[in-house]
Amino acid sequence: MEIKVTKTGLEAIRDLRVLFLQDGNFQFTYDKCHLYGWADTWLFFIDGEKAGYGAVWGSEKREDRNSIFEFYIIEPFRKSANIIFEKFCIESGATLIECQSNDRLLCSMLYEYAPNINAEAVLFEDDFQPNLSILDVTFGRETSADITGPDAGGYYLKIHGKIVATGGFMLNYNWPYADIYMEVKEPFRRKGLGSLLIQELKKEIYRMDRVPAARCNVDNKASKATLLKAGFKVCGARLKGGIKLPLQASAIEG
Repeated sequence: MEIKVTKTGLEAIRDLRVLFLQDGNFQFTYDKCHLYGWADTWLFFIDGEKAGYGAVWGSEKREDRNSIFEFYIIEPFRKSANIIFEKFCIESGATLIECQSNDRLLCSMLYEYAPNINAEAVLFEDDFQPNLSILDVTFGRETSADITGPDAGGYYLKIHGKIVATGGFMLNYNWPYADIYMEVKEPFRRKGLGSLLIQELKKEIYRMDRVPAARCNVDNKASKATLLKAGFKVCGARLKGGIKLPLQASAIEG
């Protein structure tokens, strides 16, 4: 069996990425790495047949290419996933894996090849629509807000005409997902305003024929509680670990 790992351009792996996103059917937080040119892409071949692809970006610096964040093998070739992965690590020079726990294939590589794994963020998907309301609070959007770019911002909550919370959503996830963000001003926190704002942002996203998604740092208990109250549920985590290849793979590299 001859395995080749070849560096290529985004266009060469575009159809494979469609399969990857359909296979997983989840919000993919790293999608913007391709949109903004932050990644290198590689094609995998087995005995001359296209078997899959991978992508590498910079974990700390965008100009680096040290972290694998996409690894997809077409179903008929998945029995060779480990052999391909080890060769991919060697050819690309990657020393890290960053993945989502709901990305089953790359996550399985992470558990097998990374002895130390850390969770960086909790991922959320929509679960139900609550019916939250707070007396004298109104929801709206600034008329000057940009409606054409990836950041659909400018939304707010007001109390008696005063803005007490702001938010919006990013459109740089894979279609059709939108990533919610928000901030409540310090004097008005712990009053349910964050969950109310997220509830209304979810409605705006659905009106755009998109699907709400969200994330927060694993240590941010307040944000997690706010998202759960607003009708989200935990669907995964962003994970990271250093790659440790078996001795035989290291010997091949030498």
